[in-house]
Amino acid sequence: MSQMTELDGTASADVEFALTAADAAREDLASMPLDQRSQGLLAVADTLDSHAPELLPLAEAETGLTRPRLTSELRRTSVQLRLFADVVSAGDFLDVRIDEEDPGFALGHRPDIRRYLVSVGPVVNFAASNFPFAFSTIGGDTTAALAAGSPVIVKGHPGHPRLSSATYRLVSSALRDAGFPDGSIGLVLGQSQGVEVLTDERIRAATFTGSAQGGRALAEIAARRRIPIPFFGELSSVNPVFVTPQALVQRRDTLAAGFVGSVAGSAGQLCTKPGFLFVPADAELRDVVARRSADQPEHRLLNPHTGSGYRERRDTILSTPGVRLVDEGTLRIDDTGETWATPTIVAVDVETLKHQRDRLLDEAFGPLSILVEYEDLSDLTEIARELFPGNLTGTVHLGQGEALAAIRPLLVQLARSCGRVLVDDWPTGVAVTPAMQHGGPFPSTTNDSGTSVGTAAITRLMRPVAYQGVPAQLLPAPLRDSNPWGVPQRRTAPGESAQWGQLRTPTDS
Repeated sequence: MSQMTELDGTASADVEFALTAADAAREDLASMPLDQRSQGLLAVADTLDSHAPELLPLAEAETGLTRPRLTSELRRTSVQLRLFADVVSAGDFLDVRIDEEDPGFALGHRPDIRRYLVSVGPVVNFAASNFPFAFSTIGGDTTAALAAGSPVIVKGHPGHPRLSSATYRLVSSALRDAGFPDGSIGLVLGQSQGVEVLTDERIRAATFTGSAQGGRALAEIAARRRIPIPFFGELSSVNPVFVTPQALVQRRDTLAAGFVGSVAGSAGQLCTKPGFLFVPADAELRDVVARRSADQPEHRLLNPHTGSGYRERRDTILSTPGVRLVDEGTLRIDDTGETWATPTIVAVDVETLKHQRDRLLDEAFGPLSILVEYEDLSDLTEIARELFPGNLTGTVHLGQGEALAAIRPLLVQLARSCGRVLVDDWPTGVAVTPAMQHGGPFPSTTNDSGTSVGTAAITRLMRPVAYQGVPAQLLPAPLRDSNPWGVPQRRTAPGESAQWGQLRTPTDS
C-alpha cells in the first residue's frame, strides 16, 4: 500500500486500494490448494522468527511491555501460524460431507448432495492493543482468516502503528513470495478508516479485540449495514476465581503467589486477568497477598489512553463505600504522559459487592483486583449466577480430598456463563491448542459461538455450501470423488438409511 501515514491514518485512496485488492483476491485465495495455503502460513512464521531483532524493539518502545513478555508472544504467534498450517494441510476444517445418490433412501429417492465450508470472503480485523503480535497484524484472527481462504484487512491499533506497519510489510512480502494473490492482506490506520472498511459491502465479516464501548459501537455498525455481517468482538471479562475453604487452608501461600502473579502479569492488561477472587475471610491471606503485591515492580501501561482509563477506574473502586485496602499500590505519570503502576488489591464482603455492583463489577484494565470474602461455600453458585452473566473464564481452586459433589453446581453454573472453566489453575496464559476456547457469553464477546484462540477459530470465518446433483467436472476440488486435495470426506453410502435408529451395543467378549 503506497503513501501510508503511520501516525495520522491511511489516506482514503489507500483504503479503497486495500478494499479493491481484497475483493480481487477473494476467489483466487479461496480456491488456492491447501498445501500452498499451508506453505504461505509457514513462510510468514519463518519471517517473523527471522525478523525478531527488528520487531521486538519496536514493540517494546510502543507498548511498554517487557522484552521477555514480547519475545514469548512473538514465539506464540509463529507457533500459532505453524499449527494453523498443519490444520489447513490436513483439510478437516472444510467439514466435507457427501451423501451419495440413493434410489432406495428411506424417504424416497435421495439425490447426490455434497457440502463443505467455504471462505466468507474479505474480513476486517480490528487489532488489539495489549497483544501487539498475537492479536494484531498477523495475530490469531488474521491467521484464521488466511487459513480459511479469506483476504483480510487489518485495522492497525493506534497504540503501536510503527510495529503494525513493519509487520504488515514483512507478512505481505512473505505471502507474495509464497504465491498468495495481491490483496490477501492489507493494513489501514485510523478510526474513521476502520469504520469505512467495516461499512463497505465487499467486507463479509469482522473481528475485534478491545473495549466494550468500542466493540458494541462497531457491532451495531455491522448489524445496521444494508447486508449485515457477523461481528466477532471480544469486549471485556472479569474472570471470577473461587477458592474453597479447604484449598485456602492447604495452599494459602501458593494461592496468594499465583493470584498476585496473575494480576500483575503484563500490568494486568490481559483479558483473562482474575478481577475477583472469592475466598473465606482470612486475615493471614490478606497479609500474604499484600506482601507479594508490594514486591511487584512498577510497569508501564500500554499508552496514555490506557493509563487514563485505568486511573479513572481505580479511583472509582477505591472511593466505593465498603471497599478496604489490601495493597494500595502506586501510580506514576512520567514526563511523556505514560502511566506506571504497581498492583492495587482491595477487599469487600459479598453484600458490599452486591450493593455496589454498579461501581465494582466492571472490568479494571490494569493491575487491580478485588478479594471478595464469602461466608458459606454453598452460596457461590448463586453468586456466580447473579453477578457474572458472561465471562471468558471461570476458575475454582479445590482442596485435596474435597467433596466434589458440593462443587459440581458451581462448575455447572460457570459452564453456562463462561467459555473456559478451570480447576486449580489461573486463567492468564491462554494456550494455543486445538481444544482451546477463548470466548464466552455476552458481555465478554458479541458472539459466543466461536473462539479467537485455537484451531476452531478458522470456522468462524467460513460458511457452508451444499451442491446437489452437480456434475463432477463442476464441483469444487474437495467435493469430487477423485479428491485432488486429499481432504477427509465423510460419506453416506446408498442403503445406510435402512439402518438408522438401530442402536449398536458392544458385544460380549
